[in-house]
Amino acid sequence: MLYGFSLHDHRFKQLPLEENDGLAQAIWIDLLRPTEEERRRVELIYRQNLPDPNEIEEIEATARFYEDEVGIHLHSYFSHREEGRIDYSTVVFTLSGTRLFTLHDHDLPAFRMLRLRIRREPSLITDATSILLALFETKLEELADLLEETHKGLDQVGKLILEENEEGNGAFEDALDELARQENHNGKVRLCLMDTQRALTFLLRRGHLEDEQIKKVREILRDVDSLLPHSAFLFDKINFLMDAALSFINIEQNRTIKIFSVVAVVFLPPTLIASIYGMNFDIMPELHWHLGYPMALIIMVISSFAPYLYFKRKGWL
Repeated sequence: MLYGFSLHDHRFKQLPLEENDGLAQAIWIDLLRPTEEERRRVELIYRQNLPDPNEIEEIEATARFYEDEVGIHLHSYFSHREEGRIDYSTVVFTLSGTRLFTLHDHDLPAFRMLRLRIRREPSLITDATSILLALFETKLEELADLLEETHKGLDQVGKLILEENEEGNGAFEDALDELARQENHNGKVRLCLMDTQRALTFLLRRGHLEDEQIKKVREILRDVDSLLPHSAFLFDKINFLMDAALSFINIEQNRTIKIFSVVAVVFLPPTLIASIYGMNFDIMPELHWHLGYPMALIIMVISSFAPYLYFKRKGWL
């Protein structure tokens, strides 16, 4: 899909793009999963070569952040949800003169949120560069919300692990699954934060920004610097809860093994006595003793209770 937005009389509005004239007036051209026809239209009107899908996902700094005769190019990760899970995808920014081009394959929340913000705050957008900075600022607010969501999720898992749990290992296994999910989410948020830091640092060096825009970029970078330690704290908390869950699982397993060990020890003396009197020798002193059978049973019962009482007295049961 192809969207065009213009700024007229300090008002930001979406343009009809049935004709090329509407597209030529836009200061922001947003391409969402563009078709080949839409790509050709943009390239024809603006003489702007759009990157191939294989070029978008390259991770080298020189391929993600560079400047050429067309303008400044930034490839940055933006988060979105995929089937209830947090994921990220690359957005290609090209700041060419007074126009901003964006190319992405997912309908990103940051883009939708920015359009809503512009309706409430028309003065937010003054030119193409301000759109770029507003997108990064909105992205950062979304990442902060995701970190807060992860923190709340970890609090719930922590209560499940650290408080009294009557469901046994099954609940701990569910907690480990949730911790793995939260770790994956936090890792993707952290990757987006680090990528934002790299992109804005490059923009600060090579963006030919005005004083107010430089101040804005530095404010966003300070926000990134404040969120990165919070993400590291969440990683530490996830690792602590994982260690705690695994420790409790080991304790439960040890309790089960201890029960089997005690049972084996309890039945060992009776088994020994039964084995002795089960031997098939002709000459055995107690073989013709009338009280031999009941006495053997009594000795077996006493020998089984004796270890049990000893373990109970020691507090091992």
